[in-house]
Amino acid sequence: MNVIYPLAVPKGRRLSCEVCEAPAERVCTACTVTYYCSVVHQKADWRSIHEKICQLLIPLRTSMPFYNSEEEWQHGLQQLQQRQKHLIEFCYTVAQKYLFEGKHEDAVPAALHSLRFRMAMHGLSSVELVPAYLLLAEASLGLGRIVQAEEYLSQAQWTVLKSTDCSNATYSLLHRNLGLLYIAKENYEEARYHLANDVSEIWHKYLNDHYQVLSQARNQQIDLLGKRFVNDTGLDEAQEAEAIQILTSILNFRESASDKSPQKTVFVLKTLIMLYYQMMNSSKAQEYAMKALTLVKDQQLDVQEQNNIQELLSLISAEEDHPIT
Repeated sequence: MNVIYPLAVPKGRRLSCEVCEAPAERVCTACTVTYYCSVVHQKADWRSIHEKICQLLIPLRTSMPFYNSEEEWQHGLQQLQQRQKHLIEFCYTVAQKYLFEGKHEDAVPAALHSLRFRMAMHGLSSVELVPAYLLLAEASLGLGRIVQAEEYLSQAQWTVLKSTDCSNATYSLLHRNLGLLYIAKENYEEARYHLANDVSEIWHKYLNDHYQVLSQARNQQIDLLGKRFVNDTGLDEAQEAEAIQILTSILNFRESASDKSPQKTVFVLKTLIMLYYQMMNSSKAQEYAMKALTLVKDQQLDVQEQNNIQELLSLISAEEDHPIT
């Protein structure tokens, strides 16, 4: 590890520590493209991830070579992007492994690398940054750094709110980490809220995607074999029973919660409606649909919400009028 001499640094260029982003004073002699504020941070990064990726960083952090043709330049750029993708996933996997092993301190540098590679590839506001923010939040919670964890989770929440393309897994991890944060802060009401969201949003997304496919086929009345289309959840009996148990428990929690958030209650009710509709249990689907419709009207919620539930009721009624034979 060599000390950086200020006069050797080009004017206007700021060298930052790989771990904390403080002004750097040392450089890795093996790759010469990674900087640190202290020996402590260099050792932490080396132990966590740098030893594994040291030489891989050189082509990413140096200027692209001169190419003789546009075709060669495009090929070089493609290779660079492939390296970035590989490092994003590799650093993420390494950080995840440390967390599974309870090595929260070691997880931080690896997760930071994954975050910075994601920023370089996808920009500062991409939803692709969220998994790395969540890893850093989980590591910070494990280290008892509540304020730091809250900052990472705020970044993740803000990014998700601005995005229209966020996976079920990401939503789940976000709410799970928020639940753990509020447990650490001893705010158990908020913890229950986010842990309930974790589960209900996953089930809602799964069932809604399945419902969209079914409703399109239902409108056509017949399948490719010329037979009536039969609803199906895509789950086995045990999974259907588990879904019912989980969602009814969340509904009970929503209905007894002190904040009485009607929008969240309607959300769970709609999830139960779709579940029972796909299970071909029209009476239960209709029961929850009427309950949701009453709540929407009583609380004067969004008109579109009322229309959505009316549409579900129409589908349920159509199923009752034309039972499967």
